[in-house]
Amino acid sequence: MEKEKKDRGQWASSLGFIMATAGSAIGLGNLWKFPYLAGQNGGGAFVIVYILIVIFVGFTIMLGEITLGRSTGLNALGAYRKLNKKFAWVGGAGILAAFTILGYYNAVGGWVIKYIVQFVTGGVSGDSAVFFGEFISSPIEPIIWALVFALATAFIVWKGISGGIEKYSKVLMPALFVLLIVVVIRSVTLPGAGAGLEYYLKPDFSKLTPAAIVAALGQVFFSLSLGMGCMITYGSYLSKDENIEKDAFIVPLMDTSAALLAGFAILPAVFAFGFEPGVGPSLMFITLPSVFAAMPLGAVFGLLFFILVLFAAITSSISLLEVCTAYFIDEFKWSRTKATVVLACAIFVLTILSSLAMGPMANVLIFGKNFFDLLDFIASNILLPVGGLMMCIFIGYFWGIDNAVAEISQNGKYAFRLKGFWTVLVKYIAPIAVGIVFLNMLGIIKF
Repeated sequence: MEKEKKDRGQWASSLGFIMATAGSAIGLGNLWKFPYLAGQNGGGAFVIVYILIVIFVGFTIMLGEITLGRSTGLNALGAYRKLNKKFAWVGGAGILAAFTILGYYNAVGGWVIKYIVQFVTGGVSGDSAVFFGEFISSPIEPIIWALVFALATAFIVWKGISGGIEKYSKVLMPALFVLLIVVVIRSVTLPGAGAGLEYYLKPDFSKLTPAAIVAALGQVFFSLSLGMGCMITYGSYLSKDENIEKDAFIVPLMDTSAALLAGFAILPAVFAFGFEPGVGPSLMFITLPSVFAAMPLGAVFGLLFFILVLFAAITSSISLLEVCTAYFIDEFKWSRTKATVVLACAIFVLTILSSLAMGPMANVLIFGKNFFDLLDFIASNILLPVGGLMMCIFIGYFWGIDNAVAEISQNGKYAFRLKGFWTVLVKYIAPIAVGIVFLNMLGIIKF
């Protein structure tokens, strides 16, 4: 029994939990997707809507998931099954989502490490689009860098909760914000940065269409690591002495701060050198390297930026692997070592296929998508929205608001000041909002 408890672990401090949970939330989506979505969809108007959705949907689902985890002390599937066996599949979908996402996230993490090495040796010379295209289409090199990223993730998870995830998150998260602020200062002080700031912050309500609001909903949902079992799993390592209402407020605040700062770091620099900001994922790996190449001391700031991106990626990837690891530790009584090694190897098989899908297997399509895009579609468009939607329904109508409130307040030990507000959100507002995102992503409704 003592060994099982040791393998499962527990947070050593409130700060450690907050840093790790914020690390799970702050990922690649904050650093490239939020800035260009804001710019494309009304600048400051989009930012206002985004913040409101964080309050009304993000906080609601995060608190719900942490509550389920802390109440049961179990993995995502085990938590639902303990409270209501009929809903065990919801937790299973979250674990499957984490497994699936990590299958391609490792590949992208490998790209980030490649760029760090490239900037250490002087930066990206020549056409950055050609450089990136040649790199990801290679059959071997991207897999090697993905392996480095996967090994780093596995090592931290193998070290356990307090000795691994908590220890490294308490270093990586403050470092991430320091690096982000350094890059922001450099970006906003560049000649011509004002145009980027205007593009980013000036409210243009004419661009705030229903589609833009749905995009904001989707970004909040996926940015906060909701629906994939991460918050349930991390919540399961919490002591009963923790005030989880406070935690569920701080983590979205940190995540949103990182997203907003990313906009200040990226868009002024992109405009200062005359590049196109609304180019999606290629903004990070094609546009920004070109910006750094044109910038004084660009190799230095490029290196800092991609180290920042690596920190964001690794703190998210360890939470994804921990979701899967916790399941096998709880359900099959595996040791942490066995669970980490077996799962890391199984996931890396998906990573190899994802990497090859960008090169030699690019023409191998399943339902019209290459393997990389297929994994992303299954996780982002199906498993995550279903997880978030069903959690609200479960708490609101099956487990019961009273049980959730008792857990959050520890039977009155902590004042749950937002009880009435949260009750309305979890029963009505959040499920409707997530349902709209889900139907839009599946193409059932169009905006």
